[in-house]
Amino acid sequence: MSASLPTERTAVVTGGASPRGIGRATADRLARDGWSVAILDIDEGAAKLAADELTDRHAVSTLGIGADISDEKSVETAIAQVESTLPPIIGLANIAGVSSPTEFLEVTPAEWDRVFNVNMRGTFLVTQRVLPAMIAAGTGRIVSVSSISAQRGGGTYSKVPYSASKAAVIGFSRALAREVGPHNITVNSVAPGPIDTDIMGGTLTDERKAQMSADIPLGRVGTVEEVAALMAFLMSEDAGFITAATYDVNGGLQIS
Repeated sequence: MSASLPTERTAVVTGGASPRGIGRATADRLARDGWSVAILDIDEGAAKLAADELTDRHAVSTLGIGADISDEKSVETAIAQVESTLPPIIGLANIAGVSSPTEFLEVTPAEWDRVFNVNMRGTFLVTQRVLPAMIAAGTGRIVSVSSISAQRGGGTYSKVPYSASKAAVIGFSRALAREVGPHNITVNSVAPGPIDTDIMGGTLTDERKAQMSADIPLGRVGTVEEVAALMAFLMSEDAGFITAATYDVNGGLQIS
């Protein structure tokens, strides 16, 4: 029997401050669906601004916090603040990420660590910190952003460190889903293809969009709203029997 999600509930969204990012669109969608939302972002000013906008638009409780998700103390401070201010944390959207277009032979250990620290270590730290609240509530939703890059071995913009870190997110989600399933907590991944955000080296020109769209059956790049809709669905009550899954949102570029 699936347990329903509590009416008063908070979703933590990492990397939710960038105006054109998947995180911001997901935070907006969750707020629209009645979640209280905590935005964690390396840019504190932008996080607070994004949170205020959500409150204005959807009349929900929000919090914008500056946090380095790769740093254990920073995560502890941020989540403690969320727990003392907002309703119980029932949802987590792991969206914060960094790209890396560096050719493999030029990748330094420092660059490798930079990418894994945010894309994988950050996902681990935040997830581990919010889980006790979900276990106590007897329900929860965790969705992490992987990438088509993990499935195809790059070929979009970022190269080996990014692909490897995003593949790790899928393995992490599958194993964690198995472990926390008895607590009625679902854990899923979303693997976007080319999306019109700034992570691929800045705003995409029309020419670049056309190049990227050439191999996509739907003939275009995706929007952040299209990814956010999937994220929000996987965090909804309706998705209670979906776990350990990886959902593609790529216009048919990668057919799994």
